[in-house]
Amino acid sequence: MTEPLSTDPYKGVRDFYPSDYARMNAMFARIRETLFKWGYEEYNASPLERAEIYEAKTSEEIVNEQTYTFTDRGERRVTLRPEMTPTLARMVSAKRRELAFPLRWFSIGNRFRYERPQKGRLREFYQTDIDLIGLPEGEADLEIIKIASEILKSFGAKESDFIIRINSRSLLNEACREAGLTSDGVRQYLRLLDKKAKITVEEFKEALAAITTKDPLSLIQTEKMDAFLATLKERGVMNATFDAGITRGFDYYTGMVFEIYDTNPTNPRALFGGGRYDGLVALFGGDPIPAVGFALGDVTLADFLETHNLVPKSDFGKPKLYIGTPSVDTIPAAQTFANTLREQGVCVFVNLTSRGLGDQIKDAVKRDIPFFLAYGADEEKNKTVKMKVLATGEEKNIPVSEIISVIK
Repeated sequence: MTEPLSTDPYKGVRDFYPSDYARMNAMFARIRETLFKWGYEEYNASPLERAEIYEAKTSEEIVNEQTYTFTDRGERRVTLRPEMTPTLARMVSAKRRELAFPLRWFSIGNRFRYERPQKGRLREFYQTDIDLIGLPEGEADLEIIKIASEILKSFGAKESDFIIRINSRSLLNEACREAGLTSDGVRQYLRLLDKKAKITVEEFKEALAAITTKDPLSLIQTEKMDAFLATLKERGVMNATFDAGITRGFDYYTGMVFEIYDTNPTNPRALFGGGRYDGLVALFGGDPIPAVGFALGDVTLADFLETHNLVPKSDFGKPKLYIGTPSVDTIPAAQTFANTLREQGVCVFVNLTSRGLGDQIKDAVKRDIPFFLAYGADEEKNKTVKMKVLATGEEKNIPVSEIISVIK
């Protein structure tokens, strides 16, 4: 006898049952609401990309160890996108003459990385990418940091719940040159610095000694960052701080970089981050276009919201009313009645089975639908229904004209 197929999903990915998907959509709805207020427009693209666009500038670790790359039937090397920024750069470059800069764009979708599943990390995750393209350092960087803060605050987070750690790749590069590092040495050092939190102090010192005798961090000049942080405070961002160890793992960053951390020790990893990448669009031809942005993943965001008891209600789109039918003969009338409520914006579930009303009530409770009424010949004739609040068991007779007000 053939063994039944496993019901488990592929390792490191998730199935989203309706309640799970509703929770994720509630998070993204809050993010969309915030971004629309700031004038950002939503875009999207296929998760399939040519492999070479990641090999050009994405983190070496991601390209060599974490991408899902294959050769298609046309002998083309294809990668499931591990991040969105290269796709964005390709799209902007393709229509740079037609677009109205600066662009304020965001995208929400799935990303894929082959890494060991653990708390805060999966092989497929959903991410919001927010980018401001076409403006140099200055106001654009301030806006991006402010928006990152405002997104968390939109869920009810306080500034004491998170900290924004900011650095500058250009300052790091300058310090590396002062330390006498070559371009290859700079890349080695930045990759080591990016892994610092994942290795022991001894391992870091040993690896550093193999690259340079002088740690570039000791040579960083902070006056520029001090001024940036002071301006952020003037704009209402009081929980930002300079952190010379923040590098971000991607090779394309050219200026300000930042990461946001939960202040609760149960979430020690970065929640999300981003920075300035002024040279990425030029990889596809033409002059460089300045850009700055960040990406926010659903897994780490959910961990943060659960830790601080800030998970938004996820009942949007769920049925609010269960219409029971005393017999199968009353189903057509119940559907017609339900349609009048749907036209007024109510999400309605109509029973289409022959089960008794008692079992229908149990079904409504199991589906977590808050209100129940039976609709038969008497209700159709008298224009009155008996509405039941399932959480309390309370029942009352009301005219059909009052159903909307009771539900809302």
